[in-house]
Amino acid sequence: MDGERIQRIVVVGGGTAGWMTAALLAKALGRAVRITLVESEDIGTVGVGEATIPQIRLINDFLGLDEDTVMRATKATFKLGIQFNDWLRPGHAYLHAFSDIGLPQAAVPFQHWWLRARAQGDASGLWAYSLNAQAAAAGRMARLGQVGGSPLTGMRWAYHFDAGLYAQYLRTVAIGLGVHREEGIIVDVDLQGEDGFIAALKLQNGVRVTGDLFIDCSGFRALLIEGALHAGFDDWRRWLPCDRALAVPSARVGEALPYTQASARAAGWQWRIPLQHRTGNGHVYCSEFMGDDEALAVLRANLDGDPLGEPRPFRFTTGMRREVWVKNCVALGLAAGFMEPLESTSIHLVQSGVDRLLKLFPDARFEPSVRAAFNRQTRFEYERIRDFLVLHYTTTERRDTPFWRHCAAIERPGGLQDKMDLFRACGQIFRDGEELFTEVGWLQVLVGQGVQPQTWHPLADALDSGRLDEFMVSLRTIIQRAVAAMPTHGRFIAEHCAA
Repeated sequence: MDGERIQRIVVVGGGTAGWMTAALLAKALGRAVRITLVESEDIGTVGVGEATIPQIRLINDFLGLDEDTVMRATKATFKLGIQFNDWLRPGHAYLHAFSDIGLPQAAVPFQHWWLRARAQGDASGLWAYSLNAQAAAAGRMARLGQVGGSPLTGMRWAYHFDAGLYAQYLRTVAIGLGVHREEGIIVDVDLQGEDGFIAALKLQNGVRVTGDLFIDCSGFRALLIEGALHAGFDDWRRWLPCDRALAVPSARVGEALPYTQASARAAGWQWRIPLQHRTGNGHVYCSEFMGDDEALAVLRANLDGDPLGEPRPFRFTTGMRREVWVKNCVALGLAAGFMEPLESTSIHLVQSGVDRLLKLFPDARFEPSVRAAFNRQTRFEYERIRDFLVLHYTTTERRDTPFWRHCAAIERPGGLQDKMDLFRACGQIFRDGEELFTEVGWLQVLVGQGVQPQTWHPLADALDSGRLDEFMVSLRTIIQRAVAAMPTHGRFIAEHCAA
């Protein structure tokens, strides 16, 4: 049996994806498996992913990292959600907040009680019942597990951080766990003649790196999964047409907001991500509807501080490899696929990919059924995230530019259309399997994008009008009191994790 165990893992590429993968594998597998990471200081990383989702906190816990220490090292701020500006129509905004919304009653999800209350005259918006949304609007932050002794769940948060500093931090952690770093540029990939598996990597300096399992974290180059193994790529631009981005940091102006901003533009959208020392900005756009020079002008015109460098251009195709595990190679991060950063999923897809690999960790036989299960589950995750992103674009009321008219006419994937039809019919949302976004996430974007249910669950008629009003008022009051007691976001950082 020992001869069938994986003994050598080679991770290709550094950056956040490579060093996160190496650190998590080293922590999980211990020193019984030799892990080598190959990277070159001469090859840059994309490094624009500065916003995350709450699942990243599981990495800290698994690696035994102190949150405040990591935040200081990466000059991070807290993220309570994403504000979408001008997506439904110009002048409209809503928040995809991370916390729960309201409380279910009698096994009926909260949106049904809110829909009924709204029908009888309650003018409170959905987000009046979200602790994260109210804290974000007030610019406040606290680590609350529950709200004032009530059954309401507390805050959920993620981070905005400097992606380069985060990669450096993970590199230190990984090396401390026994990961060996090999400096060098890969010039050739040796394949075994009998089965086409990867046998070794040849470096420019003459070093030959052998392994049993190879992890491709080489970014858009996809050096192993595509360059050597020709996995193929599924292009999803018919649903998500943006294919260009420009990224630039700017000087911070004012106190850092505890949320990401995603503002719709004429042919795409622009992100604004506040860090302790600067603001991250980027313009994602579709080259069919806007030229590079115009896109650059849009980006510069919408910075809230002076730029701290020249904007970096990126070209991409939204989609994924037809197979992300081929033979003895698993692709993670941008090598596996690209989902535009609208919902900050890039780092999470690395994290979930490593988790899936550990659950399906192979032996040296690399059984086809194991690879098939990994590929099937990965495709499910990517496609459900894709559908969630498509929801933002195709429900717009905007017809003011050719790009938005194009988006409004996009035919939605079948699973997305089914979910929207069900919500419109009766206000119900069901999470499919282990898809990333929960019912509360779908609820906020559906409502925020103007998708309105025709009715609510019949059991939401069980309370008389007076009791329903009392229930809704009590929820709002509890949340308002909790937010009023929180320190400002800036003060909380100063007291706990200032860089």
